[in-house]
Amino acid sequence: MKKNLKLVLGLTAAVLAGILLFGGSGGSGSALRPTAGRTAAPDLRLPDLSGRTWKLSDRRGKVVLINFWATWCAPCRYETPSLVNLANEYRSKGLEVAGISLDDEDHDAVRDFARRYKVSYPVLLPGDSGVGSEIESLPTTLLLDRKGRLAKTYLGMLHEPEVRRDVERLLAER
Repeated sequence: MKKNLKLVLGLTAAVLAGILLFGGSGGSGSALRPTAGRTAAPDLRLPDLSGRTWKLSDRRGKVVLINFWATWCAPCRYETPSLVNLANEYRSKGLEVAGISLDDEDHDAVRDFARRYKVSYPVLLPGDSGVGSEIESLPTTLLLDRKGRLAKTYLGMLHEPEVRRDVERLLAER
């Protein structure tokens, strides 16, 4: 309980910082930010579950969906199959999905979750990097355009049709 309370308090501060850091664009139901109003995301560099470094800058030219989640988060568990569907369906069209687990150092639980839900995209571990410390609520998802700029922030559980529409619009941008 104490561990979860600490995480929730940290996440509250984290979402606010994340929105400030990435230049928040509104929650579900809002439109994509106009291209002129999008701000560049910082170059994230995080290890994945196998220890390899995942770098956001390596994804330039792709639309990137970054999902902040935790194994104990019920809405996160509910939306994961939609994220897997989106990753599988749009990967060949230029979408990259990544999940950043905000679980406290329980990498076995994260591995079990990824295996159970057949997660086909990179699962990243922020460790002591501070990434995710600004996330206020889980899940929180960031949608970046092909130039690495924040196009939309989704606070709370994703609605697959809305995200699908937004992804298709960003994939169509050149």
